[in-house]
Amino acid sequence: VQLQASGGGLVQAGGSLRLSCTASGFTFEQKPVGWYRQVPGKGREEVICLDNRGLTTYATDSMKGRFTISRDNAKNTVYLELKDLKPEDTAVYYCVADRVQREFSSGDFPIFGDYWGRGTQVTVSS
Repeated sequence: VQLQASGGGLVQAGGSLRLSCTASGFTFEQKPVGWYRQVPGKGREEVICLDNRGLTTYATDSMKGRFTISRDNAKNTVYLELKDLKPEDTAVYYCVADRVQREFSSGDFPIFGDYWGRGTQVTVSS
């Protein structure tokens, strides 16, 4: 299984980007999918995920209204729409998928991370 993220780039603050994640050897339909991000020197940070029922979980309230995750089953692609970008959103963004829907405790970020893709760099200038 290989996941590949793309669509990153350099954008000014307030701008938008759409990241894509494609897979080989894996089908996203009805599987938990999500995105993490990482800044050099820091650990990976949860961003957003979508469970097998289509329920979205945001890692922080600041992402609500700015970030949207979606899945196109026909194209076997997961998208992350980033709007009103801020310099602090600068990071390498990674897509993640799980083989199965697991149960999580309340407050957990509900994705395990069976598969990780190569990241795509998002840079937001002020």
